[in-house]
Amino acid sequence: MAEFTYKATTISGQKVEGSMEGKDEAAVVQSLHQLGYIPIRILPAREKGEGSRLLDFLPRRVGIKHLLVFTQELATLVSAGLPLDRSLSILRTLTENRKLREVIRDILSRIEGGSSLAEALSQHPRVFSRLYINMIKAGESGGFLEVILSRLAKYLQSMKETRDYLVTVLIYPVILTLITGASITILIAFVIPRFAKIFADMGQAIPLPTQIVLALSQGFREYWWAGAGLAALLYLGIRGYKREEGRRYRWDQFKLGWIGIGSLIRKVEVARFARTLGTLLQSGVPILPALNLVKDISQNLAVSQAIGYVHDRLREGKSGSKSLEETGVFPPLAVQMIGVGEETGKLEEMLIRVAESYEENVQNTIKRLVSFLEPIIIVVMGLVVGFIVLSILLAIISINEIPF
Repeated sequence: MAEFTYKATTISGQKVEGSMEGKDEAAVVQSLHQLGYIPIRILPAREKGEGSRLLDFLPRRVGIKHLLVFTQELATLVSAGLPLDRSLSILRTLTENRKLREVIRDILSRIEGGSSLAEALSQHPRVFSRLYINMIKAGESGGFLEVILSRLAKYLQSMKETRDYLVTVLIYPVILTLITGASITILIAFVIPRFAKIFADMGQAIPLPTQIVLALSQGFREYWWAGAGLAALLYLGIRGYKREEGRRYRWDQFKLGWIGIGSLIRKVEVARFARTLGTLLQSGVPILPALNLVKDISQNLAVSQAIGYVHDRLREGKSGSKSLEETGVFPPLAVQMIGVGEETGKLEEMLIRVAESYEENVQNTIKRLVSFLEPIIIVVMGLVVGFIVLSILLAIISINEIPF
């Protein structure tokens, strides 16, 4: 038996907190239901996080994790039959994120003033996306808000799992690259100059590898600002180039053609397109407004314009899968699966399957790339550091050969 902490509410909306032993989380949920409570949050006792409020005075943004928890808990309370204003009032006291507490307070105030939930959420565009707001609007107008909240929670959970996976997979090569860069910088900027002074005082001919390392060290120390400035200019130049829509389109289209990386970008965009469009269609949003929303959240302008093309063709009565194929942006497999969904009348279900397939494909591709990059980084680090050490050793040996 494990110990769990829980936060729950009664049918009347009274908040209840405590701890309970149970076989697993489901057993605790069942026990709370038997007591007449509506469970909101259940965590293993070791994950309570009593110290989390010590830093509560610091400004904190509302990340996808906080938004996911808020959506899950709001879905639980609304599904249990609690009024929306009472549900928000409970969540305002439960959330640990100060910024989100302020947002919930404002949303509650607006709802009590007569606004709909979607209208109240739209006043906080930095927290709630257009996708989120429009799905809530569809749920309110259709009378199935609790269903929409559950689908939103699943959507956010999927996005969070993908992001967490990427962070987990990439953290080791990123740390390895930073350590490599720091090690080489320390050697060139601080270690080599000490040997350079010794070699200069000896007046002895220096081996070629040592001369190369000394020249690189001197160039780095004297002109590091030029390299930093060039990198900054390059970054600002690319950013300025992409400000104009036509140039940004050409740049994003160029990225889709990169060897290896372009295919990965395309798969990520297809997964996001299918997941978002499928979720919107399941939530009752008509396909043309849904495509407009998906177009706005795409991070690649070439893909965004392709979605806009599909929107226009659908408005003319053309086939969606045929329009996707005509863009040349979407992979044939995705187009064929979406075509099957159109023919069988299960487009939203097939879109979710496409999303799951490509999300798994993206994870596997990234895993392979990382497993390929890790040994390359290690080998490059070993070669560079080894060359530097070898050049110093050659110079020391040459000094030892000086006749006294």
